[in-house]
Amino acid sequence: MSNLLSGLSKLGLGALEDAKIFEEPKDDKAVNKGKGAEVPEIQEKDLLLERTFECPVCDSKITSKMMKTGKAKLLHTDLDLRAVYEGIDAQKYDVISCPVCGFTALSRFFKPMPAGQIKLIKENISKNFHGTPHTGEIYTYEEAMERYKLALACAIVKQARNSEKAYICLKSAWILRGWQEELTQKNNDKEKLAQLQAEEKEYLQNALEGFIAAKESENYPICGMDEITVDYLIAVLAFWQGKFDVASRLIASILTSPSASARVKDKARELKDALMAELKKGKE
Repeated sequence: MSNLLSGLSKLGLGALEDAKIFEEPKDDKAVNKGKGAEVPEIQEKDLLLERTFECPVCDSKITSKMMKTGKAKLLHTDLDLRAVYEGIDAQKYDVISCPVCGFTALSRFFKPMPAGQIKLIKENISKNFHGTPHTGEIYTYEEAMERYKLALACAIVKQARNSEKAYICLKSAWILRGWQEELTQKNNDKEKLAQLQAEEKEYLQNALEGFIAAKESENYPICGMDEITVDYLIAVLAFWQGKFDVASRLIASILTSPSASARVKDKARELKDALMAELKKGKE
């Protein structure tokens, strides 16, 4: 018997001493009655739109699926700045591919190019390209990864800057990470997961190599990022690959930089904690 209301008899309310404080849960229909329909689950297709572009290589008018700006809720950001949204993987829709000539690039690089680069694409990509029309409402991870590989191939062929190739590698790793998360939720195929994990690691290694090369030879901003952000990314990638001296040096530089934003410094502190934990583990 509950004692929460004991003593009320002294006040002439003894009948309430055993009263239930909370009512029994009502069934779902009763609870929702009069409150309208349940909020439908967010569908990836509802967060997309078709945008029209002009291919800078063959001048064809093409369409590509893009994520609607400001419609998806940001859930969190990974250590390497991969943004994770509710209901959609934004990275799947950051590549534009021409189904006519095969030219493919990240959206920020799908723009007019010098004649020399166009010639390289036509001779090394378009000449042998056989595109497969997309018919689904969304891009699968397999389709998205194919587009990223084609973007990397085009970047190599047109002799793009190291930063562009590094950024494609980084975002390819993000695609592979999202694919792993999807598989884990669905069927947890261990063999496929191991394959994707190995591929992600390889792309991250190449991203590190490319960003270091870009830092030494290119002017800022690099892929829209300032020097502090690029240094932070290099620190993260170096840390993941066991290059703790590189990561430690860059973290210290960021934390003492007067130009680093509070957001980047917070991420750098998070990275520093992870680094300290790894170093401590190594001494045990």
